[in-house]
Parts: sequence; C-alpha cells; structure tokens
Amino acid sequence: MDRGSIRFVAPCTIHGSPTVKVAADGKTKPWFMVVELCIPVAPGRSRLIWVFPRNFGVWLYKMIPRWLSHTVTNRVLDSDMYLLHFEERKYAAAGLGNWQNACYVPTSSDTMIVAFRNWFRKYCKNQVGWATSQPDQLPPTPTKDKLLERYWSHVAQCTSCSAALKAMKALEVALQVASVAVVGFLAVANGTLVKSAVQRTAAVSAAVLCFAASRWLEDYIQKSFYFVDYVHADK
Repeated sequence: MDRGSIRFVAPCTIHGSPTVKVAADGKTKPWFMVVELCIPVAPGRSRLIWVFPRNFGVWLYKMIPRWLSHTVTNRVLDSDMYLLHFEERKYAAAGLGNWQNACYVPTSSDTMIVAFRNWFRKYCKNQVGWATSQPDQLPPTPTKDKLLERYWSHVAQCTSCSAALKAMKALEVALQVASVAVVGFLAVANGTLVKSAVQRTAAVSAAVLCFAASRWLEDYIQKSFYFVDYVHADK
C-alpha cells in the first residue's frame, strides 16, 4: 500500500508497518505498527493478542487506563466477531472449497482475504487440524448475548479489566448507600440540624445525584464488562 504494508506470517500473525520511518531530512517520522496473533483454541473460538508499537504519543498512551482502552477495542471486536461468526457458517454451507461464492470481495484490500484463503486451502485443506478429531468444525450458533459476552471471554482473563470491574461495583454500592444515608439523615434531622429549605433541597439533590450516578454506573458496567448488543444498522 502507499503508506505501508501488511504481512501475514503463517500460521497466525498479522504484521503491519509503514513504508518509510525516516524522512528525507534524516529525522524520524511518526509511525506505528500493528502486530496481531489470532490463535485457534477450540472450534469456533480463537485467542486474539495484539500490540501497537509506535514512536509518538507514548506518554499519552501510558496515561490512559488499560481497561479503558480495552472497552474501546472490544466494541470493534464485537462488530468483527458477529460478522465473522455468520460468515464462516456461510462458507461451510457453500462448501469449504467454494468460499468465494458465499461473499463478495471486490476491493483491493480484499486481496488479503483471498491470499489467506488460498494459503488456508493449500496448507490446511480449508479447516483447522485439531489434535483431537472434531465431528463438526463449527459449534451451533448461540444466542447473541452468549456470542458477544465479554466477561468470560476477556474480563475474567484481564487483570486490568477485572480490577476496574471490582472497583466500579464497590463504587456503585457506595453511591447507593450514600443516597439512602442522606435520605435517612434528612428524615431524622429535619427541623433540627436541617432547618432551611436550601439545606433540605441540597440534601435531596445529593441523594438524587448519588442514586442517579449508581444507576448510570450499573448500566456502564453491564455494557462495558458483560454484554452490549451490537446492531450494525445503527452504526
């Protein structure tokens, strides 16, 4: 490509890098690379490992919590995974050797897909050679919440995301307790410690804000660490 190249290193590595890392004046140009390992671990399941080496914005990247960057990446993976899940089943229905009849690949970037499928056919006979013989290369399609679930596929395996989840759940409980405590305090202290309308309004507002924040946090936890539906038509 004009700005760089992407190489497939058999059997499971994708390596992308820019064409030129040094400008004409000898100064280093901003560049980044992508290295991905997609390793089949069971029929219909793979382990994805990736890194993005770069020579710019490293300090900013270090400031961003790892769990936060993972929540952004997971949104992209949700899109890819849902499409690939059904795409593989369309390939199987058309016949493993006739995958090109089940999809449309007209662009130059699709050349990578064609090249990989040719390699997969030549060296793997269009299927993964599992150590234990598998009667069916693809398991049945689960419900969407099972297919796109995040906790067991990622969060439970990631120290950063699991720690963030634990902290957010504790904060959610703390906000709920604070909301109830403020209401209780207002009921007990009304007319004694809390005498003015301004004080009562402030206390009620604090209780409402704590409760609303806990509800928002509950929704964020569910969508970021457990499951959020991905509808391609809405994107």
